[in-house]
Amino acid sequence: MLWNLLNGTRTLTYPSGHCENVFQTKFIPFTDDRTIITSGADGQVRLGQILENGKVETKRLGRHHGRVYKLAVLPGDPNVFYSCGEDGFVQHFDIRSSTPTTVLYSSPFTHGCRRHHSSSRIRLNSIAIDPRNPHYLAVGGSDEYARVYDTRRVQLAPVCRHIVPDAPVNTFCPRHLRETNSVHVTGLAYSKASELLVSYNDELIYLFEKNMGFGSSPVGISAEKLQEMEEPQVYTGHRNAQTVKGVNFMGPNDEYVMSGSDCGHIFIWKKKGGKLVRAMLGDRRVVNQLESHPHITFIASCGIERSVKLWTPVSNDVMSLPENIEKVTESNRVGREEQSRVTLTPEVIMHVLRLQRRQTSAFTERRYVLTDVDGDEENEAQFISGLVAGDDDSSERECNVS
Repeated sequence: MLWNLLNGTRTLTYPSGHCENVFQTKFIPFTDDRTIITSGADGQVRLGQILENGKVETKRLGRHHGRVYKLAVLPGDPNVFYSCGEDGFVQHFDIRSSTPTTVLYSSPFTHGCRRHHSSSRIRLNSIAIDPRNPHYLAVGGSDEYARVYDTRRVQLAPVCRHIVPDAPVNTFCPRHLRETNSVHVTGLAYSKASELLVSYNDELIYLFEKNMGFGSSPVGISAEKLQEMEEPQVYTGHRNAQTVKGVNFMGPNDEYVMSGSDCGHIFIWKKKGGKLVRAMLGDRRVVNQLESHPHITFIASCGIERSVKLWTPVSNDVMSLPENIEKVTESNRVGREEQSRVTLTPEVIMHVLRLQRRQTSAFTERRYVLTDVDGDEENEAQFISGLVAGDDDSSERECNVS
């Protein structure tokens, strides 16, 4: 679905061709917003081309063996992008070509170079490209390490299920999480200064400088060297346990870090120092993804609710944090620390969400309007406009932008 923010209308809806959840959509740059790429739970990576007559032509560009949560567009290139999948592969796409190519395959460090099977791959959840050096590609998934690869050191090859794992040029992980096997990466983001932001399942968010990495392998590093390494900046207060959440920067120079939370709040911290400066209620259950406008202070958020919300400051006054924020952050901390260390894989999470969707589909969901929000929430943000997606309230796939 595409909306026009200025006049408050939904301008286009088209069948994507996906058979299951669509996890991400992106515009290809320099195409007048007419070329759209999508990825989904069915493993497909698809292309949508908006024609002059308003019709949309779609086709499948490639497929992973497993879900595809994230895509990464090569900066300044109208043709090339990457995908990462639960099969451990990163695929390279050129929309001028009919077939994708495999860039790299990610495998646990302790497994060595085994052939591809379920126990020797990293199920990838996130991918990000360094804006200062587009050859550097960061991926994260079902273990505690964020891996950075140099695409100049890998060979493009036809997509194949049996491949030798590629060696990263750098790896990042907080010292206390190293070799714990109890957490996994759900989100990655690069800043304009090439800092790498990493969000962990039921753990915290960390900001790494280039000099904080373990090199090509974290295995075998001495305790003395570990103690000498600088610790990353940490961001606390939220909780990331129920879903595969993203993380992102905000501000013209990436001065802020933002993330959703299981408590339904949007958390915004100062990048330098990690001070929490804003906490806004963004969803009645969970906030999953946040995206910032590239040039102005404007945020889009989405979660479990069937709506996308847009946020922008409406006053020059600096607002204080909500009165109950200490209770919220303490509840998140206690829940995180008391949580038994059982790794919830994306497969389990998606199965639970499917069951929940089936259970609630028999009920009519009340439309989310401004009058439903408590008075305290009205002071936290301005809902820019209500862009209602159609008139059929009974549609299970209806989505609103408010």
